[in-house]
Amino acid sequence: MGGITKSTPKAMLLIHGRPMLEHILEALAAAGLKRFLLVVGVQHELIEDYFRNWRLPIEFRLQQPVNGTGSAALLAEDFAGADPFLLTYGDIVCDSAAYAHCVSVLDANPSAAAVIGVKEIDDPWQGAAVYEEGGRIGRIVEKPPKGTSATRWNSAGIYGFRRVVFDYLARLQPSERNEYELTSALGAMLDSGLELRTSVVEGAWRDVGRPEDLAAVNE
Repeated sequence: MGGITKSTPKAMLLIHGRPMLEHILEALAAAGLKRFLLVVGVQHELIEDYFRNWRLPIEFRLQQPVNGTGSAALLAEDFAGADPFLLTYGDIVCDSAAYAHCVSVLDANPSAAAVIGVKEIDDPWQGAAVYEEGGRIGRIVEKPPKGTSATRWNSAGIYGFRRVVFDYLARLQPSERNEYELTSALGAMLDSGLELRTSVVEGAWRDVGRPEDLAAVNE
C-alpha cells in the first residue's frame, strides 16, 4: 500500500466511508460472534481509540515487536481459553456467510483441530496453495512459484481453531523471513497427523493488499 498507509493503519483504510476493520467486525457479528480480540501493532492507538466503545465487547493485545502472524495468534490464548475460536486478518473482506460456514464445518467435525477457509482461484501463487481430498487437508504450500500449483484452492485468511493450536504456536521457530508464521504452525499440525479441514468460501471475497484491491472493494 506504500504511502497510503503512512498515517493510517491498513485495517483502518476506508471502504464506503468506514474503516475496513469495521466492515470485518460487522460481518463477524452478523455470523453470530459476540466477543472479539484485536491484535494490534503499528499505530495501535488509532485502532483502539476508534473501537474502544464499539457496540460489542472488544479486547486489545499489543504485538510488540510485530514479528509474524503466528506470534500474533498466540496472543489470543488467554482470550480463547478452552473454547474454539475464529481467526481472520484485518485486510480480508468477505460476506458474513464465509465466517458462519467455517464455524459450522468446525462444529460438524469434532475430530478436526482446525478448519481453513479456502477460495477457488486460477493460481494461488500469491497466497497459500491448499491441497485437500474430500475436504481433509494434506498439505499447504506458502507462496508457491507462479504456475506450479496443482490445486486452485487458495487459503482465504479465515480459520476456525481448537485450543490445540496454541501448543504449536508456542513452539514456532522463525521462518526464512525471520517471522513466526501461522502457516508454519499449520504445517506442524499436519505433520503430527492432526486433522485439518477446508471451508469453501462462496461469494464476495478480497485480500486487500494493493491500492487496486481497495478500489475494487469500494466499487
